[in-house]
Amino acid sequence: MHLLEQHDLHDVVLVGHSYGALVTTGAADRVPGRAVTRPTARVLAMLELLQAGGQRTVGELAARLGVDERTVRRYAEHLADLGVPVQARRGRYGGYRLLPGYKLPPLMLTDDEAIAVVLGLRAAERAGLATTDPAATASASAKVTRVLPGALARRLDSLVSTAQYTNRVRAGAPADADTLLDLAWAAHARRTVVIAYTAWDGRESQRELDVYGLVFHSGRWYATGHDRGREDVRTFRLDRIASVRRGDTSYVVPADFDATMRVVSGIAAVPWSHEVAVVLRTTLAEAGERLPPSAGRLTEHVEGVLLRTRAEHLDGMAHMLAGLGWDFEVITPNALREEVLALSDRLRANAMRSAAADPDVSD
Repeated sequence: MHLLEQHDLHDVVLVGHSYGALVTTGAADRVPGRAVTRPTARVLAMLELLQAGGQRTVGELAARLGVDERTVRRYAEHLADLGVPVQARRGRYGGYRLLPGYKLPPLMLTDDEAIAVVLGLRAAERAGLATTDPAATASASAKVTRVLPGALARRLDSLVSTAQYTNRVRAGAPADADTLLDLAWAAHARRTVVIAYTAWDGRESQRELDVYGLVFHSGRWYATGHDRGREDVRTFRLDRIASVRRGDTSYVVPADFDATMRVVSGIAAVPWSHEVAVVLRTTLAEAGERLPPSAGRLTEHVEGVLLRTRAEHLDGMAHMLAGLGWDFEVITPNALREEVLALSDRLRANAMRSAAADPDVSD
């Protein structure tokens, strides 16, 4: 650390553990694009170039950093003093590279990146993205904040403490971290897994699953894929999976498979009290923009768009249809027509009551 200029030390924070991860904020510019100006920022910019992999010649590094070759060599010494394993190769085409297998590179954050990380953690917490460890998001945010320069940390604290959100905090069903990561590995590696699953009615079973994708929807994580025992595509909630055992069997995901569509359409198909069919007086494109896939299935109709869905409470369906702003025709059930008429009567009564209360309101 003694080789770093004294006035730049406030930009660098060493985080604990033997690997000495490096966090920096406030670097004015970063390569590629413009030459960085502060010595510490240039040292870290050189590290970013080396992290991209392969060997970089001294001339190439000098050109990218906007310094001479002698300065590049001095920066390599700075990195070595910080514990970064930089390897040098001598000769006409010599240069520098990071030690192969180096797995703990520094974490370097600009002010904008630090804000993105903190706000991202905050958003994840509100959306219910957290795992079964309820403190994980808060502790991660606290760790990031601790290693930031004091001025930036105080500004971020002001932002987090004063910001308000229009969306409500979602009470999710958190998934176990190991379950989530094991299923993600299976989906990426295309390897079959065996899961211990508990259904909604309490039945426990072992399921051999080819994981086609993972989907986060409405506060819950879902895994969807081919259930080898049932010989069909099934969807499973991760919070109901007790364990995941990796297998060696490989598989191919169908080219036209859409994991998100499969999950939301499956949720929409769960049995409810009422089967609903409504013709919306709009185009299929407009309906697709306004209604999420979980709202139901949309198909073209001679008079507009046919919406087929299921509902537990028809009064809520009537409010949804009225709020869309399109003319519509209820095909089924008859009880939904009655709910729409009842809503219309309430709205008309409220409008008349308001007019009667204010004599200045004209027809």
